[in-house]
Amino acid sequence: MAAKTEPAAAGTAASGLAGEMEVEAYRRLFPLAFLERHLGESVRPDARRLSEARPTTVALGAVSSAHGSALIRLGDTAMLASVKLEVMSPPAESPDEGSVAVEFHMPPICSPLVRPGRPTDVAPVISKALEDVLISSGMLDLKELCLISGKASWLAYLDIYCLNADGSLFDAALISAVAAFTHLEIPLVSVGDDGRVFTVGGNEGKTKFELVNREKRKLILGDVPFSLTCALHKDSILADPTSEEESILETYVTVVVDSSDRIVSIQKLGGAVISMAAIKECVSLAKERRRKLREILTDSVQAMEVDQTD
Repeated sequence: MAAKTEPAAAGTAASGLAGEMEVEAYRRLFPLAFLERHLGESVRPDARRLSEARPTTVALGAVSSAHGSALIRLGDTAMLASVKLEVMSPPAESPDEGSVAVEFHMPPICSPLVRPGRPTDVAPVISKALEDVLISSGMLDLKELCLISGKASWLAYLDIYCLNADGSLFDAALISAVAAFTHLEIPLVSVGDDGRVFTVGGNEGKTKFELVNREKRKLILGDVPFSLTCALHKDSILADPTSEEESILETYVTVVVDSSDRIVSIQKLGGAVISMAAIKECVSLAKERRRKLREILTDSVQAMEVDQTD
């Protein structure tokens, strides 16, 4: 009997494989029609609900050489953020403030669409948008980065590396930036005989030099911003689109809200005019997402503190 059932089982397997190949071929040849068939049933190709963001993880302290760092994953999108502090002379127009420099990197490893030696158009756009949000939200108070008014302040270099690009790049980059600044620890600094301000390390630094700041400390953060990008298609709103969905759809809205649920910014990219009702729905989803991301970040901070005490 076993010998008779083997051909049938093989036939079933072959039939199943052929069916999978047909589905995949249809997906590649008619991507919009394939997506619309799913949207008609209020589900997405990856089985998420339309309003559902992908699983998100935050790992703090991913770069040991940085003053603050984080590795985050948003579905298959991955970002590594690091903050390094350098002593600088404050600008004349803001003698009691430090400054922040943001750079978003998309190396060829992150996507087959990125070519070696050819910078992507999106990288500088994301860099500028991140810097604007971090300052305009009130999360970063540049006065917190002052060391000696008119003489020395911190320049915070925030570098974010996209390790894998699978959609919602700005959202993922902002999560990693917030997490890196949350992890940031401001080092000890001292003033030399020549008046130069420099960083010192460890207990040895405490005994040898007169310190400007008496102990290492965390940066005090204001209202923390998080964002949600939604792709819009007809009457459907897809939260946290993947790169596949982004390649098919044309209209996107990115909403940034802070920890008080105030709207920091709303940006619409491409596509047709959208209704106020759709914008309100995007804002509502962004606020929901902000609360979830705050929980994820808080859990990561608590986990790190437990590890340090063990």
